[in-house]
Amino acid sequence: MEPLKVVEALWQRIEARDWAGAGELLAEDAVVEWPVTAERIVGRANFLAVNSEYPEGWEIRVRRIVADGVTVVSEVDVPHVEFGMFHAASFWTVRDGVVVRAREFWTSPGAEAAPAWRAPYVEPM
Repeated sequence: MEPLKVVEALWQRIEARDWAGAGELLAEDAVVEWPVTAERIVGRANFLAVNSEYPEGWEIRVRRIVADGVTVVSEVDVPHVEFGMFHAASFWTVRDGVVVRAREFWTSPGAEAAPAWRAPYVEPM
């Protein structure tokens, strides 16, 4: 499966809570980094556990997926009924049909206050 299709299928299987199917798309020793919270998830089993144990009430809305060789970038929105909206920009490395590495930047709208000095140059979203 080409890298873009691997990541597309991964998000679909996560949305469907198809953890066994999602696991088929991850290398056993995959490493996923979350720099915003300074966490590293090592191994397929840990990645699946983190995602499957997240409190219910969420869905995945894929905004876009683009690929350049083995590198795939995805942008998703993840609304949660209790915790609000989350956004993720994810950078995936796919080899031989499985994700071997990822770096995901998860955040929420307004999670960080804009500095006052930028006010003359920007507008609120």
